[in-house]
Order: sequence, then C-alpha cells, then structure tokens
Amino acid sequence: MAPNDSAETTGDAADEATGTTAGRRRAARYVVPVAVAGVAAATIGLVPALADSGDPDLPKITAQQLIEKIAASDTEQLSGTVKISTDLGIPSLGGLAGSLAQGDGAHGGSSADPQEKLTELASGTHTLRVAADGPDKQRVSILDSAAEYSVIRNGDQVWAYDSKSNEAYHATGDRDSGHAEKRGEATVPDGVPTTPKAFAEEALKTAGPTTSVTVDGTAQVAGRDAYKLVIKPKQGGSTIGAITIAVDAKNGVPLKFTLSPSSGGKAVIDAGFTGVDFAKPAGSSFTFTPPKGAKVTEADDAKAQRQAGKPEFKVPGGPAGLDGLAGGKGVKVIGEGWSAVAEIEAPGGRAVPTSPKSGDVPPAAQQFLDSFGDKVTGKFGSGTVFKTRLVNALMTDDGKVYVGLVTKDALVRAADSAN
Repeated sequence: MAPNDSAETTGDAADEATGTTAGRRRAARYVVPVAVAGVAAATIGLVPALADSGDPDLPKITAQQLIEKIAASDTEQLSGTVKISTDLGIPSLGGLAGSLAQGDGAHGGSSADPQEKLTELASGTHTLRVAADGPDKQRVSILDSAAEYSVIRNGDQVWAYDSKSNEAYHATGDRDSGHAEKRGEATVPDGVPTTPKAFAEEALKTAGPTTSVTVDGTAQVAGRDAYKLVIKPKQGGSTIGAITIAVDAKNGVPLKFTLSPSSGGKAVIDAGFTGVDFAKPAGSSFTFTPPKGAKVTEADDAKAQRQAGKPEFKVPGGPAGLDGLAGGKGVKVIGEGWSAVAEIEAPGGRAVPTSPKSGDVPPAAQQFLDSFGDKVTGKFGSGTVFKTRLVNALMTDDGKVYVGLVTKDALVRAADSAN
C-alpha cells in the first residue's frame, strides 16, 4: 500500500479545495435526518458491513487533493445496491415505532408518502436499490423480504409506491428547481440521505477550524479501489469520534461512509455500496404506472391530511453543527462546530414535564423516557438528559431544552454557561 498523506487539512483548506460551499454541493445530492424518539433528530453516519479484499496500492494523495477529487466528481449516472445500518442505542419502541414511522391510513394518510416512509431509515438495517441518470431521473427502492417501496423521479413527475399496501403517491415538481422541489415538499424528505455520496456532503460541511481532515490509507469497496478520508473533531465533548469516507480512486464518488462514536463500539450509522455500476441505467428504471386497483394519493392532499392529523417535527443541522437552528424563534446556539448546543425555549416558557406526578405524562411514556434519561443538576437548576449514541438532549425543569451531538457532561456545561 502506498503511503498516503495523513497531514491534517483544516476546514479553511477544505473550502479552498472545493471552491466554496457550492463546490462541496457537487459532492452529494441527497439529504436525511435521523429521528431520535421524539426527543431530537440528527444526521450522518455511514458504512455497511462489506468484505474488503485487501488494501490496494494507489498513488499518494493529500487530504486537500482528495476533497478536490470529491468536489470535481461529475458522475451523474449509476445504479447499485446500498446497505444502511443505524444503531442510535434507543430502547425498543415495539409496535409504537412502526405506527410513528409509517403512514397507517390514519387521518386519511398514505403508506406510500415519502415523508412518512423514509423515516424508517432512522433505525435498523435496510437494503436499498438506487439508480440515477442526471439531476432529473432518480430511483430509490427499500427492499424487504416480502415487499418493496420505491420513490421515482422522472423530470417533473414524482411517484412513490408501496407494494405491501398497494398504495401510490404522486406529485408534480418543477423541472427548473434543480433539487426536485414540488408543490409543498421535496421528493425525498429533507434531511434523509440515501447514498454514501449524500452522507459525505453533509460530513464535509463540518470542515472548519474545529475539524481535522486526513487521508488514512486505502480500501476496496464493492470491488472498486478507494482512498479513505477521515474527518475528526478537534474539540472534546462530541459524541462523534470519527467519520470515514471511502472515495472511489478513479471517479471521486464516495462509496462508503462510517460514523464511529466517541464512546467506542460499533458504528452509529453504516451506509455503503455492496455493488455499484457507473453505466447509464435503463430508461425503464425511471418509469412508473400505478398497478390496477392501487390507491393513489396526490401530494397536496397528503400534506393537508398530515398537517390536520399531527404536527411535523424537524430539527435541521449537520453532523457537527446546529447552525440550521440559529435564528429560529426562541432558539440560540451555544458554542460552535462539533460541540455546538442549541438552547430552545419551551413554548410559552412552560416547564417540560419529567415526572408522572404532574399528570402530564402517561406512565408508559414516562417509563420509556426514564429508560434512557438521567437526572442532572447544575448552575442551571435541575433536569433530565435523554441519551442516544449520537444526539443527547437536556430538558430542564424550568422549561428549556439543550440539544446537540455532544455528551451529557457537555450539555450540562452548556446549560451552566447560559445561566
């Protein structure tokens, strides 16, 4: 294996390499949030369990050059199979998870609605078939043993189909939007990455003064030679230990993405190709006609039904920052980079109920919350930290919420600094 340059590349150098944020956007085209059991949401992770067949001997490359290679990649045609595994360490929700993650017909919703269905990627292991032919033709299919769910975009037409329920979802988009916007919402819900390339773009957004970016050897993924780009926080207190991106040595396409927690153990999220072909996919991959008898729901109707039936909860932000929350009403960001924490005022300053004595929390729900919550105290007062392996949230007894991709101790320090 040829020695690779592991000298640190700062975020400033990364920006120069990609030629601004617009350059980094060329490194990926999708986005995805990971819901955290009604407490918070976050992004990023990657790398599937793939068998490596030795480390290929590749020419030496620097971190800056590798970032440039990702940004310069103009590959827009591909098809393949992606495996995504997510382990946030959240206690089992049993049947509750299914009812929350899927449209079940309640309030007239559709089980084929992407806004509902693709949240399944937030937990467990899933196999996806993906295909793309330029910015106007994409297909993502989630496979299981007895059914298949697909989202297909062809020009300004967007279809989604759930074979299990025989339900379809249809939307008409804007050809000139550049990112598949349609009336009321996006083709694939914002914050839901479905390929290693999408995960990589989100990770590269973190490249700033608080980030270390290096090249750490080579690998072979899905039969292709790749360099390994490693992104790490320079700051302490983050729940993220490192992000590793396997980059195709020939065309610069991210093939595999791994997010390792600072606490150790298995990856929080793995996403990567198990097989990939960069030839032009068949045109039939992007055509769809609802099967006979399928129930078809239009996007505008689905949105109205969803809004009437339940509120939507979205937490923006990247793998190491909560900048998307800044500027929101009642929200301020404490710190920066990987250790950033969002402070959120509860509506009306109302305290967050943390005890069944208040009568506001059903015993079953309280038992679930307690299963991954720790009581804490500090200068801020007292509250409960709800934990996952990636996103943690401190809910204080006086009605504030502190949330971030940081440890419990970092949350308490942030709350103390704000008081």
